[in-house]
Amino acid sequence: MYAAALQHIKPGDWLTLLLGSIFVVVLTLKLWSGDLADKALIRSGGKIFREVPLSRDQQIEVPGPLGISIITIQNRRARISSDPSPRQYCVRQGWLQQAGEIALCLPNQVSVELTGSRKKYDSLNY
Repeated sequence: MYAAALQHIKPGDWLTLLLGSIFVVVLTLKLWSGDLADKALIRSGGKIFREVPLSRDQQIEVPGPLGISIITIQNRRARISSDPSPRQYCVRQGWLQQAGEIALCLPNQVSVELTGSRKKYDSLNY
């Protein structure tokens, strides 16, 4: 069954399939790869608490309604390493390293967002 179908594909068809596949791979790599981040934007209670460079390793204590959240910056990456929230979702999220990535601790109203030279969007809204 498949052999009969392959007999009808001509060399130009194979070339079109090959070029189309290459185009899809190139677009995927170009559009889904984020830029490396250079700063961390830390928010508490919806307001900017601090903007820090990722070039210096440090730990930052951020106050929230439930207590102190600790944000760790190490090796040009950032993470929320400690938080008083009950489920610890933001702590389990782990290291962030590309521009546009964000970790949210909603019960404690603390977030860390990585920024770079270009903004990365998860989705477009209108």
